[in-house]
Amino acid sequence: MKADADSMTWKTGDNIGVSECMRLTVKEGKWLIDRLEQEHELSKAEMAALIDANCSELRDYARIKARAIGDRQYGKNIYIRGLIEFTNYCKNDCYYCGIRCSNTKADRYRLSKEDIMACCREGKKLGFRTFVLQGGEDPYYTEDYIVDLIRQIRTDYPDCAITLSIGERERESYERFRKAGADRYLLRHETAAESHYQKLHPQNLSLRHRKQCLWNLKDIGYQTGCGFMVGSPGQTADHLAEDFQFIRELQPEMVGIGPFIPHSDTPFAGEMQGSMELVLYLLSLLRIQQPDLLLPATTALATVHPRGRELGIEAGANVVMPNLSPVGVRDKYALYDGKVCTGEEAAECRSCLERRIESVGYRIVVNRGDHCSAKLMKS
Repeated sequence: MKADADSMTWKTGDNIGVSECMRLTVKEGKWLIDRLEQEHELSKAEMAALIDANCSELRDYARIKARAIGDRQYGKNIYIRGLIEFTNYCKNDCYYCGIRCSNTKADRYRLSKEDIMACCREGKKLGFRTFVLQGGEDPYYTEDYIVDLIRQIRTDYPDCAITLSIGERERESYERFRKAGADRYLLRHETAAESHYQKLHPQNLSLRHRKQCLWNLKDIGYQTGCGFMVGSPGQTADHLAEDFQFIRELQPEMVGIGPFIPHSDTPFAGEMQGSMELVLYLLSLLRIQQPDLLLPATTALATVHPRGRELGIEAGANVVMPNLSPVGVRDKYALYDGKVCTGEEAAECRSCLERRIESVGYRIVVNRGDHCSAKLMKS
C-alpha cells in the first residue's frame, strides 16, 4: 500500500489488516500527529498506522507536543488521589487478573467500613482531597452497603471527591451511588475490540455490557474514567486504534492505561509483558487527541520502571494515585506480579513523591483535582 504524497491517504486491499499493510515514514507519522492535534481524531486506519510506527523519534515528537498541550490545559499541576483497595474478592474470572475467582492461591481480604473510614481519616491528614474506593466485583459489598459507605464519607469529608472503581453494575445502582454522593467512576474497558475482548474474558462477560455501563455513567453525570491494557495477549495496533475510537466517542473525563503485566497464577502467566515505551507513546497520543483528559501515571508504570511515574508525567500524564490501603493488605491486591506496594508509591511518603514530581518540573496540588469541565470546582 502506498501513501499519496499530497493527500496522505491510504487504500487497503481486501482482507488485509491495517497494521500489516500500512508502513509510515517518520515524516508521515509527524504529519498524522499534527492532524490529531488539530482535528482530535484520525481514521482507524491512520491511528493504527501511527501506533504501529512507534519509534523513538515519533515518541519524542508526540511527548513534547503532549506535554505542551497538558500544560496549557492544567498548568504544572499534578493531582493526587488516595487509593483504597478495599477487597480482593471478585466474582469474575478474567484470564489476566491475579484476583480472578478461580485463583485459589490468592490471599483474600475485605476491609470493614471502620477500616475504610480510617484510611480516609489518614488520607485527609496527609492532604488528600479525593478517595478512590477500588475493589473486585465482590457481592459481599451490597448496593445498600456501598450507599451507606458513600454517605458516611460524604458526611465526614464534604470537601473531598469520592471515586468508585467497583466494576459493572446496573444503571439503577449507579444512580443510587451518585445520589448518595459519589462524584467519579472508573471502569476500564480493557479493550474496545470484540474479538480481543473474548480472548481476555470468559463467555459470561460482555464487552457490549461493559460499554453500556460506561455510557450509563456518563449519562448519569459522573466524571467517568475508562482505560485499557497495553500489550495484552493477542493485542494488535488495530485493536488499540479501536480503543482510541471508542474514547473519542465516549469523551470520558479520565483514561487509565498501563502495561500488561502477567500474573503467575493466571492462564497468561507465560505471556510477554507490555512495552513501557508503547504505553508512554499512547499516553502522549491520548493527550493530543483529547487535551482535557485526566491521565494517571499508573502503579503498573511504576512497577515496570523505577521512574515510571515521572516518565508518565513527562509523556502527558497529570494524575498519580498513591496507596492509602492498610500496609498489611497492599501486597494482597495483586492484579499482576511484582506490584510495588511499599515505599514512595505509598501515601505516607507524600513528601518523597512530591520531590520526584518536582524533579521533572511539576508540582502536586492539594485540591479535588476535578476535570476542567466540572461545573463546580471545589478546593
